[in-house]
Amino acid sequence: MAYKYLVIVESPTKAKTIDKYLGRNYRVVASKGHLRDLPKSRMGIDIENDYEPDYINIRGKGPLIKELRKDAKKAEKVFLASDPDREGEAIAFHLAHILGLNPEDPIRVTYNEVTKEAVKEAIANPRPINMDLVDAQQARRVLDRLVGYNLSPMLWKKVKKGLSAGRVQSVALHMIINRENEIRAFKPEEYWTVEGSFIKDRKTFKANASKFKGKKLDLKNEADVKAFMAEIKTQDFTVENVTEKERKRNPQKPFTTSSMQQEAAKKLNFRTRKTMMVAQQLYEGIKLGSGAPVGLITYMRTDSTRISDSAKAGAKAYITNTYGKEYLGYQPASKKAQGSQDAHEAIRPSSADRTPDAVKDYLSRDQFRLYSLIWSRFMASQMAPAIYDTVSADLVQNQATFRANGSKIKFEGYQKVYTEANNKDNILPELVNGETVKSKDLEPSQHFTQPPARYTEASLIKKLEEDGVGRPSTYSPTIETLIKRYYVKLEAKRFEPTELGEIVDKMIAEFFPEIVDTSFTADLEKELDEIETDQKEWVEVIDAFFKPFHKELEKAEVEMEKIEIKDEPAGFKCPVDGGEMVIKMGRFGKFYACANFPDCRHTEAIVKEIGVTCPKCHEGQVVERKSKKNRIFYGCSRYPDCDFTDWNKPVARACPKCDHYLVEKKIRGGKQIVCPNGDYEEDVQKGEAVEA
Repeated sequence: MAYKYLVIVESPTKAKTIDKYLGRNYRVVASKGHLRDLPKSRMGIDIENDYEPDYINIRGKGPLIKELRKDAKKAEKVFLASDPDREGEAIAFHLAHILGLNPEDPIRVTYNEVTKEAVKEAIANPRPINMDLVDAQQARRVLDRLVGYNLSPMLWKKVKKGLSAGRVQSVALHMIINRENEIRAFKPEEYWTVEGSFIKDRKTFKANASKFKGKKLDLKNEADVKAFMAEIKTQDFTVENVTEKERKRNPQKPFTTSSMQQEAAKKLNFRTRKTMMVAQQLYEGIKLGSGAPVGLITYMRTDSTRISDSAKAGAKAYITNTYGKEYLGYQPASKKAQGSQDAHEAIRPSSADRTPDAVKDYLSRDQFRLYSLIWSRFMASQMAPAIYDTVSADLVQNQATFRANGSKIKFEGYQKVYTEANNKDNILPELVNGETVKSKDLEPSQHFTQPPARYTEASLIKKLEEDGVGRPSTYSPTIETLIKRYYVKLEAKRFEPTELGEIVDKMIAEFFPEIVDTSFTADLEKELDEIETDQKEWVEVIDAFFKPFHKELEKAEVEMEKIEIKDEPAGFKCPVDGGEMVIKMGRFGKFYACANFPDCRHTEAIVKEIGVTCPKCHEGQVVERKSKKNRIFYGCSRYPDCDFTDWNKPVARACPKCDHYLVEKKIRGGKQIVCPNGDYEEDVQKGEAVEA
């Protein structure tokens, strides 16, 4: 079928969606990402000639390029409709080069959401390719290549093959290791609290010890507690300093890429990679019944919280019609973030009227959960604050003071659609200055200060963003690279550095301190942003970085010592040839191998015994293993002779009712020992692991 116009997008899914929006005069095809890039086999940058990149057509893309050229020749006009960001602008630039198009001609179209209206408006208003955006992407690509292709071979030479280093990757690894060092250096300190139960008009309420002898309470040890408790002679306490206030809680802004990743990790238990994959699906288009596919959310790579006027109007109409005018919030005009594109908005639904329930039947479970999160966060951002009535009061006897705090939600506001943790009412009885209440129970508790927690994916992304390291599109691949290289491992969803990761970090920090320096990386990130706004030339930024970096490279080449990661003795013999078994470091962690490799290729997985005899064969030990998806399960050490497995951790006790083995089951708020048959369960143990 003949066509007049060719539209080139990145994704085949998006191509199918947009093809339904445009008439028969249009043909929509996909580039399937980048078509040109730096070569993989060499640096591909002419350092002596202003860091000129040597782009080549990507291997395997030849037939697609041939087809695109053929399609372009048949068209009167070609529109380049790749994603509305730096990466998308660079793809458009390379497409223009391949197809022989003039980048100064109006051939570039961008849209923030894949809807019929947005796409048609973009097609009607094409623009030239923005070379500042192209230069910004090119600068990042060249800079990352200069760092990666110089540091990685050095690590291969000095440590072992297969290692890598990168501008954002190395900073993230350094953060994880610094946190681990803080944990190792941490010394717990003792402290005590006293919680009291009090009665007023048959209603029991809680209050916590807050002051002693007029000063803020600081109970460091049991002696301090005894001195505090000695002031309490009777059950009678006098009510003082009753304060009633109205408190407002404002809604959070709509999602950026990083805040979406963080919230999806916390509320949906999504890995960063999964969040971005599902968001991509929602953006590119979902078929809702018999009609054309429609993009349900705006572009999901953004660091802006700006909302368009039309989106605000749509939200206002929905909130008014559904909840009433009193639920509308006052939203000041959003300021354009420095370095952000005007086309970029926050991540929001493409239509406020398209509620999660309205599209639920057309979405997968993961799509529905993420869309619900995005929709509710956006709607909440346009709603009125939640209003609480709060009350506080001091309960005093001699020189001991307890503080009681209560709150009651007065007006839900945005919490009508977006729930938050700890928003439950805590209602106190009516307390009046000068009256007496009675203590029912005063309970001192010993505590110890805790070390800082290891980073989760969400907290690491938050830290990177706060420090200005990387950009929304870099967080997910950075994390995956750290795991893939076995620099870190995820234990209980928290990052723990490996021995290999610590070795690599130490070497880079010693010889290339600026590469792992957060402030330096953040300043460089700002300079790269300034290229986008035509405040700096990309060649000058690269040159200012590379010249001192090159000197460090030359020094490291001479002074950096070769590190040999020695095999550890395993303490038992190889069952095949009788040689010594050793512990080796592999791509996916440590494993047992015969020391006579390559003559003997026998290997064994390292498993962790849990001190429980196999309940099935009664011969082997129950060991901790990991599935292909890195999920922990429990099996018999005699596998394959014994095929016992269980997702829950067995304990060394039998059910008192049916004699089946008991398991330790993770539940919300703690763990619980239960019988898998459902015949028996023990009280929930909060916090740490349940002891068998």
